[in-house]
Amino acid sequence: MDESKPTIDIWLIEDHHSYGERLKRSLGREKDLTCSRLFSSCEDAILGMKKETPPNLLLVDIELPGMSGIEGIPQFREHAPDTDVVILTVFEDEEKIFNAICAGACGYLLKTSSQREIAAAIRSTVAGGSSINPIIARRVLDRFATTQSQKNDYQLTDREKETLSFLVEGLTIKETASRLEISYHTADDYIRSIYRKLQVNSRGGAVAKALKEKLV
Repeated sequence: MDESKPTIDIWLIEDHHSYGERLKRSLGREKDLTCSRLFSSCEDAILGMKKETPPNLLLVDIELPGMSGIEGIPQFREHAPDTDVVILTVFEDEEKIFNAICAGACGYLLKTSSQREIAAAIRSTVAGGSSINPIIARRVLDRFATTQSQKNDYQLTDREKETLSFLVEGLTIKETASRLEISYHTADDYIRSIYRKLQVNSRGGAVAKALKEKLV
């Protein structure tokens, strides 16, 4: 592994203390990951963001005391727009998955996932990829397929539509650039333009709108 590669900082929001501590320790054993903070509520994590440098990624449970994980996503993004949010929960029902992705979550993992699977999903998300269990992804697609679509192309260029299709596939920015045979920075510019035109602030939001409105 490249020793010069920066460590990915993670904050975990989990009110089940023993599970949270176990996961915090296991992630800390990965050479490129560190779980620097463990919070039991969204409110405490938001206060932490106001006082400290936000992490690269938040792992968030749904059922929490006070504000739910899904309710917390818009506030996390307001206080830390560059921080990725991934849901980590026991819930598999379509409604919660749908709401989490629409709220701006970059991924949705189940607590039945192994530590290795969670670590791999964290790396993929921070690299600009998608971290959704294939079964969960199928449920999301099925849910969007039953949602009435609106006709609006948001004035996306052909190149932006092509880029958006790769986002839906879960490709990283680097992989998207390779497919389009362009530089990483040009691909990143396309993605930022897509976010602006779709009026979203995350990959999850862009993918959700693309699927819901059949943009790709």
